Amino acid sequence: MSKNTFERALSAGRRAWETTVGRRTRSDGSDRGMTTSEYAVGTIAACAFAAVLYKVVTSGAVLSALQSLIKDALDAKF
Repeated sequence: MSKNTFERALSAGRRAWETTVGRRTRSDGSDRGMTTSEYAVGTIAACAFAAVLYKVVTSGAVLSALQSLIKDALDAKF
């Protein structure tokens, strides 16, 4: 993906976010977007959630449950 295409896609995503979510969160229309600290807190929260999700999905219990589910699906009689 070229830089220009990426910038256009990012700009379109920002406009879509503004029109859908931005209207619901602004009361007087003067607040435009998140501040740097809000981005930082959101990024940290997303990383923490991803780390917890990774640990859960790679745990022994979940792996064995997934393997059992796949084995049962492959052994199903039609």
